[in-house]
Amino acid sequence: MQTRQLGQSGLEIVPLVFGGNVFGWTADEPTSFTLLDALVDAGIDAIDTADVYSVWVDGHEGGESETIIGRWLAANPAKRAKVKILTKVGAPMRPDDKGLKAARIERCVEASLRRLQTDHIDLYQAHYPDADTPQDETLEAFDRLVKAGKVRAIGASNFTADQLSEALDISTAGGLARYETLQPEYNLYDRSSFEGPLRDLCMARGLGVIPYFSLASGFLSGKYRSEADLSQSQRGSRVGKYLNPRGFAILAALDRVAEAHGATPAEVALAWMIASPGVTAPIASATSLAQLNSLVKALDLSLTAEEMTALDQAGA
Repeated sequence: MQTRQLGQSGLEIVPLVFGGNVFGWTADEPTSFTLLDALVDAGIDAIDTADVYSVWVDGHEGGESETIIGRWLAANPAKRAKVKILTKVGAPMRPDDKGLKAARIERCVEASLRRLQTDHIDLYQAHYPDADTPQDETLEAFDRLVKAGKVRAIGASNFTADQLSEALDISTAGGLARYETLQPEYNLYDRSSFEGPLRDLCMARGLGVIPYFSLASGFLSGKYRSEADLSQSQRGSRVGKYLNPRGFAILAALDRVAEAHGATPAEVALAWMIASPGVTAPIASATSLAQLNSLVKALDLSLTAEEMTALDQAGA
């Protein structure tokens, strides 16, 4: 299967990342193990998670997703070489436990390594910018982890163009490991924050881009087409903002392209992402084998230039 470079890190991945936020949340441990086995069998070789997943669930403390991945790796040691583990640090685990200070990064990486039951993290990402910590301090801490072999590469998530540019310049000036990837919110509906200066910067500086919410919390799957549909899943509360004329126009365009290919709207939405300028690999999750199999089909779905244009212009 064709792979793409994650920036200048030396890491290569298939252009679709599995979103591990579902592990321990909407997918219990047995279901998660089934999905993990199946995604490896399907050729997907990157799993994205974060130390904070899934602290938002009543009774959870964070680390649930990493823990399930770690138990799966412990049960399947040979599969560690087949997957890149992408995780993140910086989001609030508790109101008084957040941010990117050096001491916190050093503590959190050890906790993530224990939960993941691995000796290294392939891509360790700053989950959010931290206005209370100088970027020099954060990058120096990340650089130490790379030199110690605990982290192979580092990335940024939710950074603006100015914040990312500053970080890249600090790394260059100080000879430090640099952010090799960006994880922004980006999909066929939510485009303005990435397209423009941020995408231009990533392309000019050779960063890999692995967008999250690639299916707009499930809206672009076509599953939600009315207020009544929002109760279908735990993510329904996030989808209501898309139920407007622009959202419906995008769904209509997805429907037309999907019908032409005998595909689903979700597969088309992911194929559009994979083919979009500057995007390395969208992140998408599944809670069933049927959903996972559909995601994988997007890797083989080739859209025409006319179809890309029609999707680009939908809802404009």
